[in-house]
Amino acid sequence: MARILITSGPTRQYLDPVRYLSNGSSGRMGACLAQAAIDLGHQVILVSGPVQVDYPAGALVVPVVTTQEMLAASQKHFADCDGMIGAAAPCDYMPRQVQSEKIHKTGQPLIMELVETPDIVATLACQRKPSQWVVGFALETEDVRFRAISKMQRKCCDLMVSNEASAMDALDNQVEILDRSGQVLQSVSGSKQMVATAILDWIERRLIG
Repeated sequence: MARILITSGPTRQYLDPVRYLSNGSSGRMGACLAQAAIDLGHQVILVSGPVQVDYPAGALVVPVVTTQEMLAASQKHFADCDGMIGAAAPCDYMPRQVQSEKIHKTGQPLIMELVETPDIVATLACQRKPSQWVVGFALETEDVRFRAISKMQRKCCDLMVSNEASAMDALDNQVEILDRSGQVLQSVSGSKQMVATAILDWIERRLIG
């Protein structure tokens, strides 16, 4: 039995007290991964951004909002885990300055400077113990496999799950599961629960078993 950290859902980066940057991640993939891991007898800790989906009752859910909060919670819990699956879609950018009051319309374009948020998967992969493993997700709109392999190498992942933007907030998914050499271990298309089961099967074979 392994203790697995799963990040799930979107994060939010506030511009002012009422507006934020985010994306369309629903958390469904994270929920399905958690269920697949629990079905195999593993312990699951889910660090999740704001979602409407129900997570499996057997998972410990740690709610967060921002990318920084997701990183901090993941670092805390990853220390006691055997591995992690980075299925979340953290917001990649945040405003350099968050306004303390609501931004009002002026009739003029609004110019705002954005800076990158921390990379959660890369940070945890660089800090991990030799015995820990990391699986990443790469959601791309072009050069999907090439960019997934590049991300896997840059973020020091042991496996990478490649999918396209159509996966966001969808019931189904189509993915390629890639190993560190860039080899396609399996192409899977179907319900997100079916995809999650295939991903956990490879994690068990390559990283746990």
